[in-house]
Amino acid sequence: MATEIAENVYWVGVVDWALRHFHGYELSTPRGSTYNSYLVVDEKTVLVDTVWGPFADDLVANVREVVDPAAIDIVVANHAESDHSGGLPAVMRHCPKATVVVSKRGAESVPGHYHQNWNFKAVATGDRINIGKHELAFVEAPMLHWPDSMFTYLAGENVLMPNDAFGQHYATAGRFNDEVDQFELYEEALRYYANILTPFSDLVIKKIDEVLSLNLAVDVIAPSHGVIWRDNPLQIVEKYKEWASQVPEPSAVILYDTMWQGTRHMAEAVGAGLAAEGVPYKIFFGPTADRNQVLTEVFRAKAIIIGSPTVNRRYISTLGTYLEDLRGLGFKNKIGAAFGSYGWSGEAVKVLEEQLKSCKIELAAPGVRAKWQPTADDLAACAALGRDVARAVKGK
Repeated sequence: MATEIAENVYWVGVVDWALRHFHGYELSTPRGSTYNSYLVVDEKTVLVDTVWGPFADDLVANVREVVDPAAIDIVVANHAESDHSGGLPAVMRHCPKATVVVSKRGAESVPGHYHQNWNFKAVATGDRINIGKHELAFVEAPMLHWPDSMFTYLAGENVLMPNDAFGQHYATAGRFNDEVDQFELYEEALRYYANILTPFSDLVIKKIDEVLSLNLAVDVIAPSHGVIWRDNPLQIVEKYKEWASQVPEPSAVILYDTMWQGTRHMAEAVGAGLAAEGVPYKIFFGPTADRNQVLTEVFRAKAIIIGSPTVNRRYISTLGTYLEDLRGLGFKNKIGAAFGSYGWSGEAVKVLEEQLKSCKIELAAPGVRAKWQPTADDLAACAALGRDVARAVKGK
């Protein structure tokens, strides 16, 4: 159902309640998501972004509640990724003469996805298009989070449509931030930032400063996923600046796998050592944990402590994906440590330490190994490891 978000500006997107993993990328979406598309009705009719392809008919039906889709004069594709542009072919069948507005990099990526001879117009930061009583203004936002990404601003109604920035994978009955649970909203906004935008944090700060320097009045921030920010919309901008600075909380994450519970007992002993020093922590069992939730908690925390038995002269394979993600996301200002049990050769701790260092995570204390099942002395050493990491977390 179309929903008016400002005068003659309508949300015409789709709520995907069933989504649990984000398309081909292993991003968990426990609360579903939305594909947000926005219709602006002026002397010219504008559609800003579309939806994922399987929902294209729903998009067209929502547009039809407001105008005949054939009346669309301009389609803005802020970003070519299919969850935003997948409905383009269906839309363009209704308005084949419409202009498709893209960024300069989008002039390559959008045709590269669809191989259609549409009427493309490439724009750059500062370019404007008059649509009657209002103007569209554009801000290129490369690597937030693709090279072709850009923001669209509707002057007059003061609506910023920043595509993947400021969004969340969050399916809700309400369309606006003041209509949903605030804890859930910020939990999903942080998960979204930590798992998608962290590698571009320096660019996030730069782009926010650039947009703010334009002195644009912003009454509504309408991202391409999740709810629309209308109640104090700049609150999410301030949160992004905070998250982009990557100043961690004084807490720790313990991530482990185990074969016969020995490494689990060690993980719990490490936790006891952290607690003894007053540092809060969370323990995650790697094989069954929500990977993106683990990474979000690591993003928050100062310390990551990883434990594994030795299997085939290295750590157990279930932890490999987490380590690859840590390397790719490039979290800053983290410290770490490793522990593990073994029966034969015992290389896991050393290899884990090497992996942490390759992720630019500074080792806070030497790792702890226990042969076979950990003894009381081994568990005491694990508790001491927790205390050492806790003191490093507190800067002591």
